[in-house]
Amino acid sequence: MNIIYIHGLDSDANSTKGILLESYCQQHHADINVYRPDLNSAPEQVFEQLVKLVTALNGKDKTVLIGSSLGGYFSTLVSNHTGCAALLLNPSTQPHVTLQRFAHELLLNSDSDELPENQIFHTTAGGWNIIPADLQWFADHQLVSINYPHKIAVLLKEDDELLNAELSKDFYQTQGATVTVQAGGDHRFSDFDKQLPMVIDILQDLIRV
Repeated sequence: MNIIYIHGLDSDANSTKGILLESYCQQHHADINVYRPDLNSAPEQVFEQLVKLVTALNGKDKTVLIGSSLGGYFSTLVSNHTGCAALLLNPSTQPHVTLQRFAHELLLNSDSDELPENQIFHTTAGGWNIIPADLQWFADHQLVSINYPHKIAVLLKEDDELLNAELSKDFYQTQGATVTVQAGGDHRFSDFDKQLPMVIDILQDLIRV
């Protein structure tokens, strides 16, 4: 099995959860390959990069995605496009809305009601400069349906401080995906290391479908 770990907004290829996942598989599942691509690029480039990676790996072994936060959004898009199974951790469902917070912060400190087209809203920890065209891309590629709901599993933390867990639950459940809401927790899934045995079980179930 191949696992592609898709990190969130302010992260990179060396994300904590990605490294924990790879280390766990090396110790307990030598037959599982973990890929941790760096996705600090414009969203259209991220989507193309992931589709190419899934396509390249699928011919060799079954491939699944794990997407965290914004990575959950991209995982859903890629699954819709390729039929690849995916496990989503506190996924973002409306980045065209939630990422507007960066634009709002700039407008509060600006004398203008509009920002230039090349205005950088936010630079991620991994070096992606978010500009208006990126928000427009997200708006043009909203999640409105799930093409392969039987291949999607979602883990949500009830006390996610950044994204609305209820919104994600309603969307994915309505689409027929399997959704598990865990009490407490946080957006970063700080107890991810303790959940890795269950995570692998979920992924193995998804590729049997």
